[in-house]
Amino acid sequence: MKRIIIVLLTFSILPLSGQEKKRLTLDHYQDYEWTSDPSLSPDGKQILYSRTWINLVDDKRETDQWIMNSDGSMNRFFLNGSNGKWSPDGNKIAFTKKGEPDGTQIFVKYLGVEGEPTQITKLEKSPSSMEWSPDSKFIAFIMHVDSKPALIPQGVPSPPKGASWTESPKVIDQVDYTQDRVGFLDRGFRQLFIVPAEGGTARQITFGELEDISGGIAWTKDSKSIIFSSYQKPDAAYARGQSNLYSVDVNNLEVKELTKREGTESSPKVSPDGSKIAFVGSTWTKNFYQERKMYVMNADGSNLECISKSLDQTPGSAIWDANSTGVYFNVREFGQSNVYYADIKGRVRKVTSGNHILSMNDMAQGKAVATWSNPSNPSDIVSFPIDKPSNIQQLTEVNSDIFYDVVFGEVEEINYKSVDGLEIQGWIVKPPQFDPNKKYPLVLRIHGGPHGMYNVGFNYNFQLHAAQDQVVLYTNPRGSTGYGYTFANAIQNAYPGNDYDDLMAGVDEVIAKGYIDESRMYVYGGSGGGVLTSWIVGQTDRFAAASVNYPVTNWFSFVGTTDGSGWYYNFEKYPWEDPSEHIKRSPLMYVENVKTPTMLMCGEDDLRTPISQTEEYYQALKMNKVPTVMIRFNDEYHGTSSKPSNFLRTHGYINAWFDKHAVKKGLSEVIEKK
Repeated sequence: MKRIIIVLLTFSILPLSGQEKKRLTLDHYQDYEWTSDPSLSPDGKQILYSRTWINLVDDKRETDQWIMNSDGSMNRFFLNGSNGKWSPDGNKIAFTKKGEPDGTQIFVKYLGVEGEPTQITKLEKSPSSMEWSPDSKFIAFIMHVDSKPALIPQGVPSPPKGASWTESPKVIDQVDYTQDRVGFLDRGFRQLFIVPAEGGTARQITFGELEDISGGIAWTKDSKSIIFSSYQKPDAAYARGQSNLYSVDVNNLEVKELTKREGTESSPKVSPDGSKIAFVGSTWTKNFYQERKMYVMNADGSNLECISKSLDQTPGSAIWDANSTGVYFNVREFGQSNVYYADIKGRVRKVTSGNHILSMNDMAQGKAVATWSNPSNPSDIVSFPIDKPSNIQQLTEVNSDIFYDVVFGEVEEINYKSVDGLEIQGWIVKPPQFDPNKKYPLVLRIHGGPHGMYNVGFNYNFQLHAAQDQVVLYTNPRGSTGYGYTFANAIQNAYPGNDYDDLMAGVDEVIAKGYIDESRMYVYGGSGGGVLTSWIVGQTDRFAAASVNYPVTNWFSFVGTTDGSGWYYNFEKYPWEDPSEHIKRSPLMYVENVKTPTMLMCGEDDLRTPISQTEEYYQALKMNKVPTVMIRFNDEYHGTSSKPSNFLRTHGYINAWFDKHAVKKGLSEVIEKK
C-alpha cells in the first residue's frame, strides 16, 4: 500500500476535471465538522464515533453519534448524543444527552431493538467519566455532591409573604471556588456512583469531604470494585501535584489505597486478565511543569514499575494489548502524534510513524481505530491492523463535501537556532499559488499554555490567513511540550523570557528567505500566546500591528484572581513575600515601550485569565496614546471562539485590525530613514 500521505490527500489537492479551485473562506466554516472518540464493538465489526457539527441557528456546536462497519462501509447517523460507550457484551451503547426532568442524563440504546433509547437516570447534576462494568450490568460515573453551607446566618427572619428579596449571598470557603466554563463551583465534592444498565436509582459509593474524584475510573475484571484517582488525605486542597489511586468495593463500600508515592496518578486501566493496572503518573517536584510517565502495578497495588523510563515524552492513557503483556499509548512529539508500545518489562518501541496527528482511541480483535489529521486534512477516522501499523486505512472524509474544490496553502517545516544554541521547530504556511519572488505579509501566531504544542494537524485559522495571501509562521518555543522534559521546563520561573528570543529568531529565519514584506508583519496569540504577544510589543516595534487575546498582563493581580491557586507555584515566592519577580515578568511593566497598534480581545466571563487583565493593559495603552481597541466577547469564558458566531467574529476583527494598520509602520520607517 502507498504511504498514507499520498493516499489521503487526493480529495483536497487533485482538481476535478474542469473544476476551478477556490480558496478557503469563513463561509466554509458553517458546514465544517469534526470527528472524535472512535471505538470498536467488542467483536471488532463496527465502529462508533462522534461527529460534531455547527448549528448556526442556535449558535452552538452539536455532537451526534455515528456508526459504520469496521471497513468504513454503511457509515450512517446513529443517534443524537455524546460520550458513546459500547457495553462489553456488545449488545448496547450508553451515551449522554439532555433528558428529563432537566440537565444531562445517561441513556442506553439496545442494538437490533426497535424504539427510542432508554433514559436510565434522573440526575440533578451532570455525570462524567462514564464506564461500563465488565459484566455489562452497571454503569459507573462521577457526579458532584453538594456539601452543607460553610456558614448559615443566625437570626435572619423569613421574608414576608410576597416579598422579592435579593438572592442569598454565596458563602465560599474553598481554596479553588471558580472554574472556567463552569462559573462558581458549588460547595462539595465529586463522588463515584453506579446505576443499573436497565435503569433505576443511581447509588453513591464513595463519601467524605477530602478531595474530588477525577482523572478517570476503571472497573476491576470481576465487576466488584472500581479504581479511581483522588487524594483522600487532610489538607488535600493545598496538595499541589498530588493524587493516588484507590479502589472501592461497590457492595461494602470499603476503600483501599493502592498507591502511596509522591506525585500524581490518573487514567487507570485494568489489564484484560485483571491482574494489572496501568496508569499515567508524575513524580512530585517543585517545578511548575511535571514530567509524566507510564506505570504498571499489580491489581492490589504491589510491584509498581515505571515502564516508559527510556522515553523522554509524555504518554497518553494506556490501551492494553489482548495478552496483558503491555500497553499502547499516544505520544505527541515534534509537532506530530503517533502510537507507542511499552511492555511490562519497560521495553518501549514506536508503533506508527508519519507527519500527522494520529491518536489511537481503541483496539479490538487485532484492529486499532484512531483519529487522523495532517496539514491539508481535518480530523477523520482511520483504522490499522495492530500487527501491520503502516497499513492505515482512512474510513471517513467528513469535510470532502465542502473542501473538494478548495486549494490549501503548503505547510513547510523549519528548524533553526535560538539563543543558547537551542534548536526550535516551526512551520510556515504559504498562500496558495505561492510565488517566492513576491513579497507577502507575515503573521506570527503564538500558542497558549504555555506548556502546549503546535502540530501538523489541519488548522482552519492558519489556512484562512494563507488564503488571504499572508504567510503564517507558527513555532514551538521553549516551554512547549513534545521536546522532552528539559525543554518544557526551560521557562520555570522565567516566563516570559528566552521564549521571546525563540519567536524572534523564527521571524528572522523566515525573513531571510526573501519573500516577506517587513513593513507588514503582524503578531497575535491567546492565553499564553496573549502573554507573549503583550510581552513582544513591549520589547520591539518591528510588527505593524498586534492582537493580544485573553492574556495575563499583570502577574501580581492575576495569581489571586484566576480560577485556581496553582499559578502561585510558578514563582519562587508569594507576591506578598517578594513581588519583584511578579513585577519583572509582567508585560504591563513594559507598556511605556509599546509603539505597536495593539488590539485586545477577551471573553466577558473569562475566569482563567480574567478580563481585568485585559482592562489593565487597555487602560495603560490608552494612557500612553497607543492605538488600541478592546473587544469584549459576550457569552465567552476563556477564549473567544466557543460560540461559532464568535469564532467568525474573532477572525473578522483580526483581519480588520491588521488591514487598518497594514502600511503605517512601513511609512514611518521610510520617513525616519529619510
